[in-house]
Amino acid sequence: MTTELTCDDFLGGRLRIFQPARGYRAGADAVMLAAACPAAAGETVLELGCGAGVASLCLARRVAGLRLTGLERQTDYAALARRNAEANALPLTVIEGDLAAAPPLLKGASFDHVLMNPPFFLGGTAAPDGGRATARSEETPLAAWLDAALRRLKPKGWLTVIQRADRLDGLIHGLHGRAGALTILPLAAREGREAGRVILWARKGARAPLRLLAPFVIHAGGRHEADGEDLTPDAAAVLREAAPIRPVIAKLP
Repeated sequence: MTTELTCDDFLGGRLRIFQPARGYRAGADAVMLAAACPAAAGETVLELGCGAGVASLCLARRVAGLRLTGLERQTDYAALARRNAEANALPLTVIEGDLAAAPPLLKGASFDHVLMNPPFFLGGTAAPDGGRATARSEETPLAAWLDAALRRLKPKGWLTVIQRADRLDGLIHGLHGRAGALTILPLAAREGREAGRVILWARKGARAPLRLLAPFVIHAGGRHEADGEDLTPDAAAVLREAAPIRPVIAKLP
């Protein structure tokens, strides 16, 4: 990872986050993941692959009283996550290690919630920056991410995932027989467009049937018409005002 950093606003300036100027940079996906997590004050949360800590810190800013832990295998990003937590005066314990081989500090630990944004891409040309390549290209299989998440969840604990829509089948297959109450929210860039991302919730050991929700639309109108943001009111509330994806969380079984 390059040592050159930027300091970026998230949640309408409620968070200031140091990130590499070049390399993997968290954006709307991390904020949406945090907004989707149904954690309540007093509960424990683990983020697998926390990077610079954006999702965990967005969640901490929205819900006070959480006990948050992030697992990150890249030393530079783990250090950034610690720096960002301290700079924003938010509670986040960052453990450096590989999710495929749980570090000693996580062995035997269990959590009310696990959230994760696994690498999206299976192959192709790797990004020139090593940190970006590691964060975006799958080296550890998606099934191993799900295994690690389920091992760390308490019975009836919630898993929250954001992933590309074309990898939804892998998520469902990996959770079959081990988690239920699967609830899927498609994320569409605009009304009438195909979903490019999905958010999936699953509850460890639950047996409720799968639910497919109406899409969450990010941008207003059929196309971008002018300079400036064109977020829908719901997306603006989540991305700029630190709102939860409230109607969905209220419906989780």
